[in-house]
Amino acid sequence: MITLLLSLLPVALWAQVYDTVSVFSQPVQLDSFVIKSGFDVNAFIARVRTDTTFYKAFKNMRFVPYTAVNDIIVLGRSGQATAWWHSTTVQERTGNCRVTKVSEQKSTGDFFKRNGGYNYYTAELFAYLFLSPKPVCNESEVIAGGLEQGGGGQMQKREYQLKQLIFNPGAKVSGIPFMGDRASIFEKGEAEKYDFRITREVLDGTQCYRFSILPKPGNEKKVLYNELVTWFRQSDYSIVARNYSLSYHTMVYDFDVKMKVRTAQRGTKLYPTWVSYDGNWHVFTKKRERVKFTVAVTY
Repeated sequence: MITLLLSLLPVALWAQVYDTVSVFSQPVQLDSFVIKSGFDVNAFIARVRTDTTFYKAFKNMRFVPYTAVNDIIVLGRSGQATAWWHSTTVQERTGNCRVTKVSEQKSTGDFFKRNGGYNYYTAELFAYLFLSPKPVCNESEVIAGGLEQGGGGQMQKREYQLKQLIFNPGAKVSGIPFMGDRASIFEKGEAEKYDFRITREVLDGTQCYRFSILPKPGNEKKVLYNELVTWFRQSDYSIVARNYSLSYHTMVYDFDVKMKVRTAQRGTKLYPTWVSYDGNWHVFTKKRERVKFTVAVTY
């Protein structure tokens, strides 16, 4: 049985809940509604750490036709737009295959190379994740308990690292030099640097549990996540929205990235409907990239 130590604060009505059974033993702040509901903090944290609904929502995209409106903006040092790409893309399904077609596009600046390739790595990664100009066939809808790791190429490696940060926050991300265990925000050594809070909140008409993770005062420059906020649908704990803010600086590379993702129910399945990205990153020997993009998807 979980031992609860409740300390009601006079104004905000927050409580400190200590989970002394599971590996995660940091205090979690609950609002008064969550306290009265008899909320099981231990079970909730375990669910967060093993969630597959978010990953499955993105995987569901592969098996249905959809239209996406995409905007990518490349920014200069002073924040002005130096290159831009706007497009409408359509995913078509035929039998067991999917393919992406560009129905409309415009670009400015040096977004594209003369040979039609991308001048920016962020754009290249975007295309790799969201565009399939050649048919992709015989994919499986089954999630076998973990993230899929593709081939051994650099793009596949970067995709897998990105999947870990987006779909499995809190897991150690291997293969990124000098990061160590900074991504392991639920583990001893990192968890102590964060404040954890669970509240009830209505998001776009949906009753949710809002789970926020923020650095404790004084730890802002010692952590990877500046913010991680997830909205879980109260009825089934599926993820309806998530906000990320990550930054890290070393002598070899640095990055400051913000992302927001929204999902929606279509029939019996969950699908992403909106993704925004705002990134500023630099790797030694490569030019700095400041890129923003949004993807709005309709099914």
